[in-house]
Amino acid sequence: MRTAIYGAGSLGTVLGAYLTRAGIECDLISRNKAHITALQQKGAHIVGKVDLTVGVSALLPEQMQGTYDLIFLLTKQLENRKVATFLRSYLAKDGLLVTMQNGLPESELAQVLGAQRVAGCAIGWGATLQASGVAELTSEPEALAFSLGMLTPGREERLQAVASVLGVMGPVTIEENFIGARWSKLLINASFSGTATVLGCTFGEVAKDKKARRIAQLILKECFDTGHSLGITFEPVQGKNLEKLFDYQGRVKQKLSYLLIPLAMKKHASLKPSMLQDIEKGKKCEVDSINGILSKEGKRAGIATPVNDLVVQIISRLESGQLKPCRENLGFFKALLS
Repeated sequence: MRTAIYGAGSLGTVLGAYLTRAGIECDLISRNKAHITALQQKGAHIVGKVDLTVGVSALLPEQMQGTYDLIFLLTKQLENRKVATFLRSYLAKDGLLVTMQNGLPESELAQVLGAQRVAGCAIGWGATLQASGVAELTSEPEALAFSLGMLTPGREERLQAVASVLGVMGPVTIEENFIGARWSKLLINASFSGTATVLGCTFGEVAKDKKARRIAQLILKECFDTGHSLGITFEPVQGKNLEKLFDYQGRVKQKLSYLLIPLAMKKHASLKPSMLQDIEKGKKCEVDSINGILSKEGKRAGIATPVNDLVVQIISRLESGQLKPCRENLGFFKALLS
C-alpha cells in the first residue's frame, strides 16, 4: 500500500520513523518547512524513551504526487474539513484515510470523503517535537498501542491491512465498538491533557499533585456520566478496564480511584499534552475538540460538567494570553474542590 502520514509533527515523525525502519515505505508530509528540510537532510531522530535515527521520505503538501492507498491523518482538528477536501484528490478511490486525531473527528471527515473511506485510530502514547527533525517519545515503548475501527462496517479486509502496517510498531486492536474506544481516549485526554495544560505540566505531575489529581478525577467522572447517559460502552485501553479503575459512586470507590491514578499514569508520566505545546508556541490549540467536545456532549446528554467547563474557559484564556499555564491556576478550582 502506498502510504502517507499527513501532519507529520511529533507523533507523525515517531510513527514514520518506526514504519520506515520496518521497511514500510511512507511519505511524511508537513507544512513545517524547517522540519521537512531537516527530515530530508538528516532523517528522523527519535529521542526520549528510545534513541534512533531513520532516513525517511519527507514532503511539503505542494510536493505530493499521485494517490495513496492509506493516509494517516495527524493534523490538528482546527481545519479538518479544509484538510479533508485537500486530501480527497490524493486518496485512492478505494483508499482509506485513518485519522489519529484527538476527540471525535470521524463524522466530519466522512461528510467530505465518505464513510467507507474514513477510519479512526485511537493512540495511547505521546511525543513532543523538540526541534526540526527531532521528536521525543514521552511514553514508554511498551505503551505503543493502537485501537483501530470505523463508524460503519464494510472495510474489514482493509482494516486488517492497516493493522498489519501499524503492528510493526505495537499491538493493534480492531474495535467492533470503535465509538467506545474513541470515548475512552477522550476520557484520558479531557482529564489529563486538559488539567496538565491548565497547570503547565506533564501527566505525571498531575498524578502526583493532590489537587491536580482530584481535578482530573472529577473530569473522569463527568466523562463517564456523560458517556453512560448517551449509551456509550467504554472500551479498555491497553487491556485496562477504565470503568473498573476510575468510575465510582460511593466514597470508598472514589478514594480507590484516586489512589490508582498515579499507577495508571506511570508509563505516561513524561507526557506533555499537545495543547500545552501549542500554547507555549503561541498557537491556537485543540481544546474545542477535546474538553470542548465533552462539554458539548454533556449538554446534549443533560449531564453537568462544571470542572471540565472551567478547564475550557481557562485554556481559552491561556490561548488569548490573559493567563499563563502554571500551578497557580489551581486557585480557580477552589469552589469545585471543596
